[in-house]
Amino acid sequence: MRVVVGHWHDTPLGAFADAMVETPAGHRVLLAPHEDAAEFIAATYTFDEVRIEPFAVTEQGGRWGVRSDSLTLDLAVGRRTALGRLLRLVPDRLATSPAFCTLTDPVARVVLDGVRTRGSAAGSRREWYGATDHHAVTAAGGAFDGVPLGDLTRVEPPPRFGFSSTPARPSVTSVVTTVQV
Repeated sequence: MRVVVGHWHDTPLGAFADAMVETPAGHRVLLAPHEDAAEFIAATYTFDEVRIEPFAVTEQGGRWGVRSDSLTLDLAVGRRTALGRLLRLVPDRLATSPAFCTLTDPVARVVLDGVRTRGSAAGSRREWYGATDHHAVTAAGGAFDGVPLGDLTRVEPPPRFGFSSTPARPSVTSVVTTVQV
């Protein structure tokens, strides 16, 4: 099972958290906390099912807890990776600009197989992902619809929600996403 959790602190829809889950059978599910978030995310990415349910992410001392009616996930977040150290050298304002994301896209494609920093999304939208930090996930456990998520392993095959994938190594990446609608 592949899970991508969004923990958004500053959006036009307010702060919220969500998750995109792809089951081993390839079924893609969006878990969103309210209709506005579900509508925006589902118009940008591809899902087979959308669920609106209470959703919470807690962070404390290198541990994340993710809870919804469908998903429980506990993560241990490790040290900043070499990529994270490199990302921290770039000022956030530059790193998150669409122009810089366009420049870094060819490098990201080569260095992180499947990862893109710009592209076209559903609904004729364009997106830019400006990464500012990266930490390894050292342990994870949980369940989706009562089914255990399985062992922490490389994210293979990559999830199929949009034009870009996640890094193959389980991680927490700080990202500013710009969506042009």
